[in-house]
Amino acid sequence: MPDTQRSILVTGGAGYVGSLLVPKLLAAGHRVTVLDLYMYGDDLFSDLADNPNLRQVKGDLRDAAKVETAVSGCDAVIHLACISNDPSFELNPDLGKSINFDAFGPLVRAAKKAGVKRFIYASSSSVYGIKEEPNVHEGMSLEPLTDYSKFKAMCEDVLEQEREPGFTTLTIRPATVCGYAKRLRLDLTVNILTNHAVNNHKITVFGGKQLRPNIHIEDMTDLYVQAMQMPDDAIDGGVYNAGYENQSVGDIAEIVQGVVGDVEIVTTPTDDNRSYHISSEKITRDLGFKATHTISDASRDLVNAFEAGLINDPMNNPLYFNIKRMQGIHLQ
Repeated sequence: MPDTQRSILVTGGAGYVGSLLVPKLLAAGHRVTVLDLYMYGDDLFSDLADNPNLRQVKGDLRDAAKVETAVSGCDAVIHLACISNDPSFELNPDLGKSINFDAFGPLVRAAKKAGVKRFIYASSSSVYGIKEEPNVHEGMSLEPLTDYSKFKAMCEDVLEQEREPGFTTLTIRPATVCGYAKRLRLDLTVNILTNHAVNNHKITVFGGKQLRPNIHIEDMTDLYVQAMQMPDDAIDGGVYNAGYENQSVGDIAEIVQGVVGDVEIVTTPTDDNRSYHISSEKITRDLGFKATHTISDASRDLVNAFEAGLINDPMNNPLYFNIKRMQGIHLQ
């Protein structure tokens, strides 16, 4: 049991990261409320349906009444819900803004009104834009290149403005998450390459020199669990990068090839030369958190899931691809 048993609202708790985080929070002795549209299915937590510490609220983050219901009785929030990544956001920019930014301030204020004492926000390491420096740290200017990353940065400002004694805030800027989870995404770099390696026996690399920071989903979820146990004065107002390996796309392909085996790598030119890299030294120094799972681990976990039959029609199933799913259900 934790030193402090909390009642935690996880927005987007039925998403990729949430699907692994929620069971971990319950296992740590917390009470958990999930607020989610459940657009990837209502049965994600069917094995936890009898757990009295789990409450599920199916609803939209933009619905003030649903938010009020979900946050009632909670003393902490982990805010994961958003339209994730640039391509998904660009599919419908107005939708993206309404969820990723317009709903954020009302959520924070509803949380404070409900008596929430701790608010953890999942921002993005893309808020820095493209930097030439070898170690992109939290003290550097934010120069977001896209609406997705711009609104992530603007939400950070909103949260800092709302921070006050008794309302502790923590902002995490994650690298790209990778690895297997029950609500799987196969539209993220490591996961894409592993999927193609296993099921096409070929990886196509567009460009290859672009850097991508990564963090294994086990490390990402462990960080949120650990942050719930940290004292207020250790985290209040903190902003931290969270990543492990900055690897080029070409190197990631070779790592995946080393895990999967007989795989052809084809390199082709690209106009998309966005290159991101981050330093995660500050979070290790200040909070003692250090990621330990590698890209190889993430790829191997996915391979094991493929072999175990846990992933159904991985090349085509829209449940694994955010854009396909959003188009399929006409999310608006």
